[in-house]
Amino acid sequence: MSQLSTALKPRRNVELALLVLALAVGIGANMMVGVDKEKAFDSDFWFQSSLLAVAALVFHGVLRFRAKYADPIMLPLVVALNGLGLAMIHRLDPPGADTGNNQLRWTLIAMAVAIAVIWFLKDHRILRRFTFISLAASALLLVLPLVPGISAGEILGARVWIRLGPMTFQPGEVAKITLAIFFAGYLSSNRDLILLAGRKIGPLQFPRFKDMGPMIAAWLVSIGVLIFQRDLGSSVLFFGLFIVMIYVATSRISWVVIGLALILGGGFVASRVFSHVEQRINGWINAFTPEVYENGSRQVIQGLFGMANGGLVGTGLGQGRPDLVPFANSDMIIASLGEELGLIGIFAIVLMYLLLVTRGFRAALGTRDAFGKLLACGLSFAVALQCFVVIGGVTRLIPLTGLTTPFLAAGGSSLLANWIIVGLLLLISHTARGPVDTTPLPPSKSADTTGIDTPTEAVKQA
Repeated sequence: MSQLSTALKPRRNVELALLVLALAVGIGANMMVGVDKEKAFDSDFWFQSSLLAVAALVFHGVLRFRAKYADPIMLPLVVALNGLGLAMIHRLDPPGADTGNNQLRWTLIAMAVAIAVIWFLKDHRILRRFTFISLAASALLLVLPLVPGISAGEILGARVWIRLGPMTFQPGEVAKITLAIFFAGYLSSNRDLILLAGRKIGPLQFPRFKDMGPMIAAWLVSIGVLIFQRDLGSSVLFFGLFIVMIYVATSRISWVVIGLALILGGGFVASRVFSHVEQRINGWINAFTPEVYENGSRQVIQGLFGMANGGLVGTGLGQGRPDLVPFANSDMIIASLGEELGLIGIFAIVLMYLLLVTRGFRAALGTRDAFGKLLACGLSFAVALQCFVVIGGVTRLIPLTGLTTPFLAAGGSSLLANWIIVGLLLLISHTARGPVDTTPLPPSKSADTTGIDTPTEAVKQA
Protein backbone atom coordinates (compact mmCIF):
# COMPACT_ATOMS: atom_id res chain seq x y z
CA MET A 1 0.00 0.00 0.00
CA SER A 2 2.85 2.38 0.82
CA GLN A 3 4.43 1.76 -2.60
CA LEU A 4 1.11 2.52 -4.28
CA SER A 5 0.66 5.77 -2.40
CA THR A 6 4.21 6.80 -3.30
CA ALA A 7 3.61 6.05 -6.97
CA LEU A 8 0.44 8.15 -7.00
CA LYS A 9 1.98 11.33 -5.61
CA PRO A 10 1.37 14.18 -8.10
CA ARG A 11 4.82 15.73 -7.41
CA ARG A 12 3.73 19.12 -8.65
CA ASN A 13 5.72 20.85 -5.88
CA VAL A 14 8.84 19.12 -7.21
CA GLU A 15 7.98 20.49 -10.65
CA LEU A 16 7.52 23.99 -9.22
CA ALA A 17 10.95 23.91 -7.55
CA LEU A 18 12.60 22.68 -10.75
CA LEU A 19 10.67 25.28 -12.75
CA VAL A 20 12.11 28.08 -10.62
CA LEU A 21 15.59 26.67 -11.30
CA ALA A 22 14.84 26.42 -15.05
CA LEU A 23 13.65 30.04 -15.13
CA ALA A 24 16.81 31.08 -13.30
CA VAL A 25 18.86 29.42 -16.06
CA GLY A 26 17.00 31.11 -18.92
CA ILE A 27 16.60 34.53 -17.29
CA GLY A 28 20.16 34.41 -15.95
CA ALA A 29 21.49 33.76 -19.45
CA ASN A 30 19.45 36.69 -20.75
CA MET A 31 20.82 38.88 -17.95
CA MET A 32 24.42 37.97 -18.88
CA VAL A 33 23.70 38.86 -22.50
CA GLY A 34 22.29 42.20 -21.33
CA VAL A 35 25.40 42.89 -19.24
CA ASP A 36 27.57 42.41 -22.33
CA LYS A 37 25.38 44.79 -24.33
CA GLU A 38 25.30 47.25 -21.42
CA LYS A 39 21.52 46.87 -21.22
CA ALA A 40 21.27 44.76 -18.08
CA PHE A 41 18.03 45.13 -16.09
CA ASP A 42 16.44 47.53 -18.56
CA SER A 43 12.70 47.58 -19.21
CA ASP A 44 12.99 45.07 -22.07
CA PHE A 45 14.77 42.58 -19.80
CA TRP A 46 12.10 42.78 -17.10
CA PHE A 47 9.27 42.62 -19.64
CA GLN A 48 10.67 39.57 -21.45
CA SER A 49 11.61 37.77 -18.23
CA SER A 50 8.20 38.43 -16.69
CA LEU A 51 6.36 37.09 -19.73
CA LEU A 52 8.39 33.87 -19.78
CA ALA A 53 7.97 33.36 -16.02
CA VAL A 54 4.22 34.02 -16.09
CA ALA A 55 3.71 31.67 -19.05
CA ALA A 56 5.69 28.89 -17.34
CA LEU A 57 3.80 29.31 -14.05
CA VAL A 58 0.43 29.35 -15.84
CA PHE A 59 1.42 26.11 -17.60
CA HIS A 60 2.34 24.66 -14.20
CA GLY A 61 -1.02 25.75 -12.78
CA VAL A 62 -2.92 24.09 -15.62
CA LEU A 63 -1.07 20.83 -14.94
CA ARG A 64 -2.13 21.03 -11.28
CA PHE A 65 -5.78 21.15 -12.33
CA ARG A 66 -5.90 19.05 -15.51
CA ALA A 67 -2.95 16.63 -15.36
CA LYS A 68 -1.74 16.57 -11.77
CA TYR A 69 0.03 13.22 -12.22
CA ALA A 70 1.98 14.38 -15.27
CA ASP A 71 5.75 13.97 -15.33
CA PRO A 72 7.27 16.67 -13.07
CA ILE A 73 10.56 16.99 -14.99
CA MET A 74 9.48 17.57 -18.61
CA LEU A 75 8.17 21.12 -18.24
CA PRO A 76 11.24 22.48 -16.37
CA LEU A 77 13.58 20.89 -18.93
CA VAL A 78 11.75 22.47 -21.85
CA VAL A 79 11.50 25.89 -20.15
CA ALA A 80 15.25 25.84 -19.48
CA LEU A 81 16.04 24.94 -23.12
CA ASN A 82 13.58 27.53 -24.43
CA GLY A 83 15.04 30.19 -22.12
CA LEU A 84 18.59 29.47 -23.26
CA GLY A 85 17.47 29.70 -26.87
CA LEU A 86 15.76 33.05 -26.27
CA ALA A 87 18.90 34.42 -24.60
CA MET A 88 21.20 33.34 -27.46
CA ILE A 89 18.82 34.59 -30.18
CA HIS A 90 18.55 37.93 -28.36
CA ARG A 91 22.34 38.04 -28.04
CA LEU A 92 22.78 37.48 -31.80
CA ASP A 93 20.27 40.16 -32.82
CA PRO A 94 22.01 42.98 -34.74
CA PRO A 95 20.92 46.55 -33.95
CA GLY A 96 17.34 47.12 -35.06
CA ALA A 97 16.54 43.41 -35.48
CA ASP A 98 13.53 41.85 -33.80
CA THR A 99 14.26 38.12 -34.01
CA GLY A 100 14.53 37.71 -30.24
CA ASN A 101 11.18 39.37 -29.55
CA ASN A 102 9.60 37.41 -32.38
CA GLN A 103 10.88 34.18 -30.84
CA LEU A 104 9.38 35.23 -27.49
CA ARG A 105 6.02 35.84 -29.17
CA TRP A 106 6.14 32.41 -30.76
CA THR A 107 7.09 30.91 -27.39
CA LEU A 108 3.98 32.38 -25.79
CA ILE A 109 1.79 31.21 -28.68
CA ALA A 110 3.29 27.71 -28.58
CA MET A 111 2.85 27.41 -24.81
CA ALA A 112 -0.75 28.60 -25.11
CA VAL A 113 -1.49 25.95 -27.76
CA ALA A 114 0.14 23.24 -25.62
CA ILE A 115 -1.98 24.37 -22.65
CA ALA A 116 -5.08 24.17 -24.86
CA VAL A 117 -4.15 20.60 -25.87
CA ILE A 118 -3.92 19.55 -22.21
CA TRP A 119 -7.06 21.44 -21.18
CA PHE A 120 -9.40 20.27 -23.95
CA LEU A 121 -8.07 16.85 -24.97
CA LYS A 122 -8.20 15.28 -21.47
CA ASP A 123 -7.61 11.73 -22.78
CA HIS A 124 -4.98 10.96 -25.41
CA ARG A 125 -6.91 7.83 -26.50
CA ILE A 126 -9.42 10.09 -28.23
CA LEU A 127 -6.79 10.81 -30.89
CA ARG A 128 -7.01 7.21 -32.07
CA ARG A 129 -10.40 7.99 -33.57
CA PHE A 130 -8.62 10.29 -36.02
CA THR A 131 -6.11 7.76 -37.36
CA PHE A 132 -6.92 8.15 -41.05
CA ILE A 133 -7.92 11.79 -40.68
CA SER A 134 -4.37 12.32 -39.39
CA LEU A 135 -3.04 10.62 -42.51
CA ALA A 136 -5.09 12.94 -44.72
CA ALA A 137 -3.98 15.95 -42.67
CA SER A 138 -0.34 14.86 -43.03
CA ALA A 139 -0.68 14.62 -46.81
CA LEU A 140 -2.31 18.05 -46.93
CA LEU A 141 0.37 19.65 -44.75
CA LEU A 142 3.16 18.21 -46.88
CA VAL A 143 1.54 19.35 -50.13
CA LEU A 144 0.76 22.90 -49.00
CA PRO A 145 4.29 24.29 -49.69
CA LEU A 146 3.86 23.24 -53.34
CA VAL A 147 0.47 24.95 -53.85
CA PRO A 148 0.70 28.17 -55.88
CA GLY A 149 -0.64 31.19 -54.06
CA ILE A 150 0.25 30.15 -50.53
CA SER A 151 3.68 28.66 -51.21
CA ALA A 152 6.55 30.84 -50.07
CA GLY A 153 8.64 29.45 -52.93
CA GLU A 154 12.16 28.18 -52.62
CA ILE A 155 13.97 29.56 -49.57
CA LEU A 156 17.59 28.53 -48.96
CA GLY A 157 17.21 25.71 -51.47
CA ALA A 158 14.08 24.12 -49.94
CA ARG A 159 10.35 24.42 -50.65
CA VAL A 160 8.94 23.76 -47.18
CA TRP A 161 7.32 27.09 -46.23
CA ILE A 162 3.93 28.64 -46.83
CA ARG A 163 3.17 32.33 -46.53
CA LEU A 164 0.57 33.49 -44.00
CA GLY A 165 0.31 37.24 -44.43
CA PRO A 166 3.61 38.84 -43.41
CA MET A 167 5.08 35.65 -41.94
CA THR A 168 6.08 32.20 -43.14
CA PHE A 169 5.19 28.84 -41.60
CA GLN A 170 6.61 25.34 -42.09
CA PRO A 171 3.66 22.88 -42.10
CA GLY A 172 5.99 19.88 -42.19
CA GLU A 173 6.78 20.54 -38.52
CA VAL A 174 3.15 19.84 -37.62
CA ALA A 175 3.07 16.91 -40.05
CA LYS A 176 5.47 14.93 -37.85
CA ILE A 177 2.82 15.01 -35.09
CA THR A 178 -0.06 13.95 -37.35
CA LEU A 179 2.10 11.22 -38.88
CA ALA A 180 2.96 9.93 -35.40
CA ILE A 181 -0.77 9.81 -34.56
CA PHE A 182 -1.50 7.91 -37.79
CA PHE A 183 1.34 5.42 -37.29
CA ALA A 184 0.32 4.83 -33.66
CA GLY A 185 -3.32 4.29 -34.58
CA TYR A 186 -2.57 2.06 -37.57
CA LEU A 187 0.04 -0.10 -35.86
CA SER A 188 -1.93 -0.54 -32.64
CA SER A 189 -4.91 -1.77 -34.70
CA ASN A 190 -3.02 -3.95 -37.19
CA ARG A 191 0.00 -5.28 -35.33
CA ASP A 192 -1.45 -8.81 -35.17
CA LEU A 193 -1.60 -8.89 -38.98
CA ILE A 194 1.91 -7.48 -39.28
CA LEU A 195 3.22 -10.10 -36.85
CA LEU A 196 2.05 -13.01 -39.01
CA ALA A 197 5.01 -15.18 -39.91
CA GLY A 198 6.81 -14.44 -43.14
CA ARG A 199 9.95 -15.82 -44.68
CA LYS A 200 12.81 -16.53 -42.29
CA ILE A 201 16.31 -15.83 -43.56
CA GLY A 202 18.97 -16.82 -41.05
CA PRO A 203 18.13 -15.34 -37.64
CA LEU A 204 15.81 -12.69 -39.12
CA GLN A 205 12.06 -13.15 -39.57
CA PHE A 206 10.96 -10.99 -42.51
CA PRO A 207 7.35 -9.88 -43.00
CA ARG A 208 5.25 -10.96 -45.93
CA PHE A 209 5.55 -8.70 -48.95
CA LYS A 210 1.90 -7.64 -48.81
CA ASP A 211 2.36 -6.53 -45.18
CA MET A 212 5.17 -4.16 -46.21
CA GLY A 213 2.71 -1.70 -47.78
CA PRO A 214 2.86 0.90 -44.96
CA MET A 215 6.66 0.87 -44.98
CA ILE A 216 6.80 1.30 -48.75
CA ALA A 217 4.27 4.15 -48.46
CA ALA A 218 6.35 5.85 -45.75
CA TRP A 219 9.48 5.43 -47.87
CA LEU A 220 7.73 6.98 -50.88
CA VAL A 221 6.53 9.91 -48.74
CA SER A 222 10.08 10.58 -47.52
CA ILE A 223 11.43 10.33 -51.06
CA GLY A 224 8.66 12.67 -52.25
CA VAL A 225 9.68 15.25 -49.63
CA LEU A 226 13.28 14.91 -50.80
CA ILE A 227 12.39 15.28 -54.49
CA PHE A 228 9.72 17.95 -54.50
CA GLN A 229 10.55 19.95 -51.39
CA ARG A 230 14.34 19.40 -51.51
CA ASP A 231 14.35 18.85 -47.73
CA LEU A 232 16.77 16.13 -46.68
CA GLY A 233 16.22 16.57 -42.94
CA SER A 234 12.44 16.14 -42.97
CA SER A 235 12.79 13.18 -45.30
CA VAL A 236 15.04 11.38 -42.82
CA LEU A 237 12.81 12.37 -39.88
CA PHE A 238 9.55 11.07 -41.38
CA PHE A 239 10.93 7.72 -42.46
CA GLY A 240 12.95 7.24 -39.27
CA LEU A 241 9.82 7.92 -37.23
CA PHE A 242 7.95 5.11 -38.96
CA ILE A 243 10.82 2.63 -38.67
CA VAL A 244 11.11 3.13 -34.91
CA MET A 245 7.36 2.94 -34.31
CA ILE A 246 6.94 -0.29 -36.28
CA TYR A 247 9.94 -1.79 -34.46
CA VAL A 248 8.40 -0.87 -31.10
CA ALA A 249 5.07 -2.39 -32.20
CA THR A 250 6.52 -5.67 -33.46
CA SER A 251 9.95 -6.05 -31.77
CA ARG A 252 11.25 -7.38 -35.11
CA ILE A 253 14.72 -6.26 -36.13
CA SER A 254 13.90 -7.26 -39.72
CA TRP A 255 11.85 -4.07 -40.12
CA VAL A 256 14.89 -2.03 -39.13
CA VAL A 257 17.06 -3.95 -41.61
CA ILE A 258 14.57 -3.34 -44.42
CA GLY A 259 14.22 0.31 -43.45
CA LEU A 260 17.96 0.91 -43.41
CA ALA A 261 18.26 -0.76 -46.80
CA LEU A 262 15.57 1.52 -48.22
CA ILE A 263 17.23 4.60 -46.68
CA LEU A 264 20.66 3.71 -48.06
CA GLY A 265 19.26 2.81 -51.46
CA GLY A 266 17.16 5.96 -51.70
CA GLY A 267 20.02 8.12 -50.43
CA PHE A 268 22.47 6.68 -52.95
CA VAL A 269 20.10 7.25 -55.89
CA ALA A 270 19.23 10.75 -54.65
CA SER A 271 22.92 11.68 -54.38
CA ARG A 272 23.38 10.71 -58.03
CA VAL A 273 20.20 12.31 -59.37
CA PHE A 274 19.63 15.47 -57.32
CA SER A 275 22.29 18.14 -57.21
CA HIS A 276 21.25 19.56 -53.82
CA VAL A 277 21.69 16.15 -52.15
CA GLU A 278 25.06 15.66 -53.88
CA GLN A 279 26.12 19.12 -52.69
CA ARG A 280 25.23 18.31 -49.08
CA ILE A 281 27.16 15.03 -49.14
CA ASN A 282 30.13 16.61 -50.92
CA GLY A 283 30.14 19.43 -48.35
CA TRP A 284 30.28 16.81 -45.62
CA ILE A 285 33.03 14.60 -47.04
CA ASN A 286 35.23 17.30 -48.60
CA ALA A 287 34.38 20.17 -46.25
CA PHE A 288 37.92 21.58 -46.05
CA THR A 289 38.51 21.62 -49.81
CA PRO A 290 38.70 25.32 -50.88
CA GLU A 291 36.22 24.92 -53.76
CA VAL A 292 33.71 23.10 -51.55
CA TYR A 293 34.21 25.61 -48.73
CA GLU A 294 33.17 28.49 -50.93
CA ASN A 295 30.13 26.65 -52.35
CA GLY A 296 28.59 24.85 -49.40
CA SER A 297 30.68 23.93 -46.36
CA ARG A 298 31.55 27.39 -45.05
CA GLN A 299 28.69 27.26 -42.57
CA VAL A 300 29.86 24.00 -40.99
CA ILE A 301 33.57 24.90 -40.95
CA GLN A 302 32.97 28.29 -39.33
CA GLY A 303 30.85 26.55 -36.72
CA LEU A 304 33.63 24.06 -35.99
CA PHE A 305 36.16 26.88 -35.64
CA GLY A 306 33.80 28.67 -33.26
CA MET A 307 33.33 25.61 -31.04
CA ALA A 308 37.11 25.05 -31.05
CA ASN A 309 37.52 28.65 -29.92
CA GLY A 310 35.12 27.97 -27.04
CA GLY A 311 37.14 25.06 -25.75
CA LEU A 312 36.12 23.35 -22.53
CA VAL A 313 34.38 26.16 -20.63
CA GLY A 314 33.53 28.58 -23.47
CA THR A 315 34.27 32.24 -24.01
CA GLY A 316 31.28 33.31 -21.90
CA LEU A 317 27.86 34.53 -23.04
CA GLY A 318 28.31 37.61 -25.19
CA GLN A 319 32.10 37.22 -25.41
CA GLY A 320 32.47 35.06 -28.56
CA ARG A 321 31.96 35.73 -32.27
CA PRO A 322 29.15 33.34 -33.26
CA ASP A 323 27.86 36.08 -35.56
CA LEU A 324 30.59 35.04 -38.03
CA VAL A 325 28.73 31.76 -38.63
CA PRO A 326 25.91 31.88 -41.22
CA PHE A 327 22.45 31.25 -39.67
CA ALA A 328 23.99 31.36 -36.19
CA ASN A 329 20.58 31.76 -34.50
CA SER A 330 18.78 28.95 -36.35
CA ASP A 331 20.56 26.06 -38.09
CA MET A 332 23.84 26.67 -36.23
CA ILE A 333 22.65 27.74 -32.78
CA ILE A 334 24.35 24.68 -31.24
CA ALA A 335 27.67 25.97 -32.61
CA SER A 336 26.91 29.42 -31.18
CA LEU A 337 26.17 27.96 -27.74
CA GLY A 338 29.21 25.68 -28.04
CA GLU A 339 31.50 28.65 -28.56
CA GLU A 340 30.18 30.69 -25.63
CA LEU A 341 29.30 27.89 -23.17
CA GLY A 342 32.04 25.47 -24.18
CA LEU A 343 32.07 21.69 -24.23
CA ILE A 344 30.66 21.57 -20.69
CA GLY A 345 27.70 23.73 -21.74
CA ILE A 346 26.98 21.57 -24.80
CA PHE A 347 27.15 18.43 -22.65
CA ALA A 348 24.62 20.03 -20.27
CA ILE A 349 22.27 20.84 -23.16
CA VAL A 350 22.58 17.33 -24.62
CA LEU A 351 21.91 15.90 -21.16
CA MET A 352 18.71 17.95 -20.90
CA TYR A 353 17.56 16.57 -24.26
CA LEU A 354 18.47 13.07 -23.12
CA LEU A 355 16.44 13.47 -19.93
CA LEU A 356 13.48 14.84 -21.89
CA VAL A 357 13.50 11.91 -24.32
CA THR A 358 13.93 9.29 -21.60
CA ARG A 359 11.01 10.79 -19.62
CA GLY A 360 8.93 10.45 -22.77
CA PHE A 361 9.96 6.79 -23.09
CA ARG A 362 9.16 6.29 -19.42
CA ALA A 363 5.66 7.63 -20.03
CA ALA A 364 5.35 5.17 -22.92
CA LEU A 365 6.36 2.28 -20.67
CA GLY A 366 3.90 3.30 -17.96
CA THR A 367 0.78 3.92 -20.01
CA ARG A 368 -1.63 1.01 -20.31
CA ASP A 369 -2.91 1.30 -23.88
CA ALA A 370 -1.12 0.29 -27.06
CA PHE A 371 -1.93 3.53 -28.87
CA GLY A 372 -0.49 5.66 -26.06
CA LYS A 373 2.68 3.56 -25.88
CA LEU A 374 3.34 3.91 -29.59
CA LEU A 375 2.44 7.62 -29.70
CA ALA A 376 4.70 8.49 -26.76
CA CYS A 377 7.56 6.45 -28.26
CA GLY A 378 7.09 8.08 -31.65
CA LEU A 379 6.94 11.65 -30.35
CA SER A 380 9.93 11.12 -28.04
CA PHE A 381 11.96 9.59 -30.84
CA ALA A 382 11.03 12.47 -33.17
CA VAL A 383 12.67 14.88 -30.71
CA ALA A 384 15.68 12.57 -30.28
CA LEU A 385 16.19 12.06 -34.01
CA GLN A 386 15.85 15.77 -34.71
CA CYS A 387 18.52 16.53 -32.08
CA PHE A 388 20.82 13.84 -33.50
CA VAL A 389 20.43 15.04 -37.08
CA VAL A 390 21.04 18.69 -36.15
CA ILE A 391 23.93 18.18 -33.71
CA GLY A 392 25.45 15.49 -35.96
CA GLY A 393 25.35 17.90 -38.90
CA VAL A 394 26.86 20.80 -36.94
CA THR A 395 29.72 18.61 -35.66
CA ARG A 396 30.23 17.06 -39.12
CA LEU A 397 29.31 13.57 -37.97
CA ILE A 398 26.68 13.40 -40.74
CA PRO A 399 25.70 15.77 -43.59
CA LEU A 400 24.11 19.02 -42.46
CA THR A 401 20.35 19.25 -42.99
CA GLY A 402 17.80 22.02 -42.66
CA LEU A 403 16.23 20.83 -39.38
CA THR A 404 16.18 23.11 -36.35
CA THR A 405 17.29 22.30 -32.80
CA PRO A 406 14.10 21.78 -30.73
CA PHE A 407 13.23 24.72 -28.42
CA LEU A 408 16.60 26.44 -29.00
CA ALA A 409 16.69 27.57 -32.62
CA ALA A 410 14.84 30.54 -34.06
CA GLY A 411 11.71 29.41 -35.87
CA GLY A 412 8.07 29.69 -34.89
CA SER A 413 6.73 26.58 -36.62
CA SER A 414 9.34 24.33 -35.00
CA LEU A 415 8.69 25.87 -31.59
CA LEU A 416 4.94 25.40 -31.95
CA ALA A 417 5.20 21.76 -33.04
CA ASN A 418 7.64 20.81 -30.28
CA TRP A 419 5.57 22.44 -27.55
CA ILE A 420 2.54 20.48 -28.79
CA ILE A 421 4.65 17.32 -28.53
CA VAL A 422 5.47 18.24 -24.93
CA GLY A 423 1.77 18.79 -24.20
CA LEU A 424 0.88 15.35 -25.59
CA LEU A 425 3.72 13.66 -23.68
CA LEU A 426 2.59 15.32 -20.44
CA LEU A 427 -0.95 14.12 -21.07
CA ILE A 428 0.23 10.55 -21.68
CA SER A 429 2.50 10.64 -18.62
CA HIS A 430 -0.49 11.77 -16.52
CA THR A 431 -2.31 8.61 -17.59
CA ALA A 432 0.80 6.49 -17.00
CA ARG A 433 1.60 7.79 -13.51
CA GLY A 434 -1.94 8.31 -12.23
CA PRO A 435 -4.49 5.85 -10.87
CA VAL A 436 -6.03 3.37 -13.28
CA ASP A 437 -8.96 4.93 -15.13
CA THR A 438 -11.56 2.21 -15.62
CA THR A 439 -14.02 4.52 -17.37
CA PRO A 440 -14.31 3.28 -20.98
CA LEU A 441 -14.65 5.53 -23.97
CA PRO A 442 -18.01 5.33 -25.81
CA PRO A 443 -18.35 1.75 -27.20
CA SER A 444 -18.67 2.82 -30.83
CA LYS A 445 -15.51 4.89 -30.64
CA SER A 446 -13.53 3.05 -27.99
CA ALA A 447 -9.76 3.04 -28.03
CA ASP A 448 -7.54 0.13 -27.13
CA THR A 449 -6.89 0.09 -23.40
CA THR A 450 -5.50 -3.40 -23.09
CA GLY A 451 -1.84 -2.46 -23.37
CA ILE A 452 0.54 -3.43 -26.14
CA ASP A 453 1.00 -7.14 -26.59
CA THR A 454 4.32 -8.82 -26.88
CA PRO A 455 5.05 -10.40 -30.27
CA THR A 456 4.53 -13.89 -28.81
CA GLU A 457 1.11 -13.01 -27.41
CA ALA A 458 0.06 -11.34 -30.65
CA VAL A 459 1.07 -14.37 -32.74
CA LYS A 460 -0.87 -16.66 -30.43
CA GLN A 461 -3.97 -14.50 -30.78
CA ALA A 462 -3.59 -14.47 -34.57
